[in-house]
Amino acid sequence: MQTMVVTPGVQPPFTGTFDCLKQTFASGGVAGIYRGVTAPLVAVTPLFAICFWGYDMGQRVVRYTSKLKDEEDLSIGQLCIAGALSAIPSTVVAAPTERIKCVMQVQANSAENAAKNKTMLSFAQEMYKTGGIRSLYRGGGATLLRDGPGSAIYFGTYELLKKKLCELQGVDKSQLSIPAVLTSGGFAGMAMWATCMPIDVLKSRFQTAPEGMYSGLLDVYKHLIREEGYAALFKGMGPAMIRAFPANASVFLGVEFTKSLWDKFMS
Repeated sequence: MQTMVVTPGVQPPFTGTFDCLKQTFASGGVAGIYRGVTAPLVAVTPLFAICFWGYDMGQRVVRYTSKLKDEEDLSIGQLCIAGALSAIPSTVVAAPTERIKCVMQVQANSAENAAKNKTMLSFAQEMYKTGGIRSLYRGGGATLLRDGPGSAIYFGTYELLKKKLCELQGVDKSQLSIPAVLTSGGFAGMAMWATCMPIDVLKSRFQTAPEGMYSGLLDVYKHLIREEGYAALFKGMGPAMIRAFPANASVFLGVEFTKSLWDKFMS
């Protein structure tokens, strides 16, 4: 939905989220719906490990620059800064997998690619062969531009909601209930995507466009606004919101559960 080009006076390929789902399923079955899943699946464990490690490192940087002691709590604003800093190391893993995923989802149905680029590895090999490591990291700056503010909102929203829910329940952070963690994590994911969706659309367009079509992200923006209007910046918002709550609720539940196990058995 993010990469489809809408021409005035011409019926768009998809009329909405469920039409896209219906057509994708009709043309490719269950495999079509999950096309491109290999890249994020391979990257998800190291990506989240690096992301949350980066968040911890970001907090240490903020503490050091603010001259705060370990026992002093960071403000929500400071936690947002730590979240933004976490995007720097995570982009190293996220950028190439985002590029491969987007290209797989857009190109895999074409007759030209049906025979040769069937897997994540074959797509990666083709990119590397034609443009080297630079091709794999095409759109890396856009990924960082998306994930910097997105991660600030992500971690800031989670910490804010967690703090408020702890106050409502009359407990400290270590005793937060599972529903509270799920709620905080789910809304954090929704807040992140609501913030960074326009950059994500531009990133997807840039990463899937033919080589040389755009000179950069600003050029993508100019073309998109001129040809499709400002509403095009929010293409894919429906699917992103549908995914955001359960996906990120489970992420934070997993993180909090793992931390509690670590504190119990390894500390």
